[in-house]
Amino acid sequence: MEISVHSLLEGAKGATGTVAVIDVFRAFTTAAIALANGATGIVMVRTVEEALALREAGIGQICMGEVRGRAPDGFDFGNSPFEISSVDFSSQTIIQRTSAGTQGIVEAATKADRLYAASLVTAEATVRALLSGSPDHVSLVAMGDNGIKRTDEDELCAIHIRNRLEGRPGDADAIRRLILAGGEVRRFHDPARPYLHREDVDTALDIDRYDFAVRVEFEDGLPVARMERPA
Repeated sequence: MEISVHSLLEGAKGATGTVAVIDVFRAFTTAAIALANGATGIVMVRTVEEALALREAGIGQICMGEVRGRAPDGFDFGNSPFEISSVDFSSQTIIQRTSAGTQGIVEAATKADRLYAASLVTAEATVRALLSGSPDHVSLVAMGDNGIKRTDEDELCAIHIRNRLEGRPGDADAIRRLILAGGEVRRFHDPARPYLHREDVDTALDIDRYDFAVRVEFEDGLPVARMERPA
């Protein structure tokens, strides 16, 4: 099995084989919580307009996501795992738009043999899911800040998943310490940005919180994420 690590939107465009697109702060942490809280699926889209149009058409009931960190006008929820932590999404389909994660999914969706939306909260389950298909090639894509700037949390998540795929034990505590020592965490303590909650960091760094991977497949021409519990 060949494993390649890529970064940003360019990496998503070039990813092939079995692909895991990684967004720790915060898109795919939020997506995992929404699925754990009962959502039947998450349609991942590129634009705010597409999300609102799909909801209007009855494709989903909830719009969730961000533009420049904030929930766009007309959206039901932002991109905060803390904000949706106690929301019951049972029997609802969510439409998600973010500046990095869902952009990477849209870019990778048409080329990937199998596709996952990954974060640290689903890391080990994602590893098991990736291995379950006995792939010849796995591409790990760290999406970073807006898909244009590398960030510690996504790059370290990619390295952690690569290590686990190759049979090494990994070190969850070391990953947390490195991310907390990096520059991305400061913005979650900025009073000028109240939509970035410090609790988002705690949740995103709760490594292996869930026993399911987030699998993305095309349904009626749209990339839809659902739970996948690997053996």
